[in-house]
Amino acid sequence: MAATGSLSCFLETLPHHHHLHRTSHYKCNQKHAYPSVIFPKSARYTLTLCSSTSPPSPSPTPPPAAPLENPLPASPILSNQDLASLQNLQNFKYFQKLKSGSLLIRVMKEHEMDMTVGLLSESFAESMLLPAVYVTFLGFLVKQYLIERRALMPHTATLIGFFKGDGEKGDEGEVELAGTVEVTFDKLGANASPPTPTPPKNSPYICNMTVNKPLRRRGIGWHLLKASEELISQMSSSSVVYLHCRMIDAAPLNMYSKAGYSIVDTDSILILLTLQRRKHLMCKQLPVLNSLSENNVLDPIEDQS
Repeated sequence: MAATGSLSCFLETLPHHHHLHRTSHYKCNQKHAYPSVIFPKSARYTLTLCSSTSPPSPSPTPPPAAPLENPLPASPILSNQDLASLQNLQNFKYFQKLKSGSLLIRVMKEHEMDMTVGLLSESFAESMLLPAVYVTFLGFLVKQYLIERRALMPHTATLIGFFKGDGEKGDEGEVELAGTVEVTFDKLGANASPPTPTPPKNSPYICNMTVNKPLRRRGIGWHLLKASEELISQMSSSSVVYLHCRMIDAAPLNMYSKAGYSIVDTDSILILLTLQRRKHLMCKQLPVLNSLSENNVLDPIEDQS
């Protein structure tokens, strides 16, 4: 688990029910053929406001914008600006060539929720040292949480990453779910009960980051963080980003520090009485980007996540 968020803090307080039986309903699908995941051929770039997942046309004239996929129900709460923001989220794509393959990051679609639930549930169970039979119970809680968070779009979004191997380990052409991260852009998307130390509700917040265990230490966590920052730069009026990191998680703490995050507050030791791990609240001022090409100037940290 690469980052601590409100969901993981809540799950830490639950009792350990060892009698629950695990099923395959929420198990993360490690390798699968994802027809909607198309990897571009260029080495690195960030796409925004693109109209589809199809390969780019040689024509210089851009095609018309695609309609929203699985749009939220019509509501007077959704303004024209909200609808435009939803379109921006649907069109956001972040691509990075890694040493061992390629990584594509975009906003989670509705039909991809169950596999994201599986990845998060298994990661939370691992971080809390729970037995495998507990994953199913966690899955129900995590899915309810993701449904509630998705209803708050475009004020928050869940990103997922797909990894495609280069064939060195016999995985050429196989696309795997690599990781996920949640991003909140403003106070309308903020959690009602955030973890401590409490971040400002009107500031962007990154949480619930995890990388598929077989794909760790390839720089995927680094690029989930970079993609989150890029999306925040486009979606939020605030450039000050917050996240939590557990004190015991040395590798993520090192990654965040190298990415420019600083510790601004730390849980009191009394938090242990609530059966939660002590956490750092970290903060970063995002730079102003003059062009899309500036978001990937840093090299991935291959040995972190």
